[in-house]
Order: sequence, then structure tokens, then C-alpha cells
Amino acid sequence: MKKTAQLALLEAALRKEGYRLRYEKGNFLGGDCRLREDRVVVVNKFLPIEGKLITLAKVIGKINPPGLSPDVGAVIDKMLNSGLFGRNKA
Repeated sequence: MKKTAQLALLEAALRKEGYRLRYEKGNFLGGDCRLREDRVVVVNKFLPIEGKLITLAKVIGKINPPGLSPDVGAVIDKMLNSGLFGRNKA
């Protein structure tokens, strides 16, 4: 599966869980937060696609929603065990 398809899959999984995605510029990698009643995931828009994938995979791994598709689970496992950006386990 291409990385752009993997990114779209992770984005769809987060939206399904009620999270809003924001791609912003700044000196950060990204993560999830709550703004009042909104659940938001912020990702640095200047990260390479691998960084975006890892950021979204970490957030999904952290919230661990029930009923994830096997495709989403495979992408998360691959990203979190890839060794990019250190050993980032959620």
C-alpha cells in the first residue's frame, strides 16, 4: 500500500472516532489534544509523509479505539515498529 493511501486510511480512522485533523506549521511533531469539547489531532504540515504517518499512528495507538480494521492495525504496527524518530511506542 502506498504511503499516501496509508495516510488517508489513518486520517479516516481518526475522523471516524470523532477527531478533527489540523495540519499546521511550527516547531513540533504533533499529537492529540482537547479544545473545549473538540478532540483535535495537530500534525506538522512540513513533516515528510513518514513523520505524518508516525504521528497519526501514535495517536491512534494511544486512544486504542475498538473495531479498528486490519488494514489500520497493520499500518500502525508498521509505523510504530519502523524505528523512525526513535522507538516511539504509544
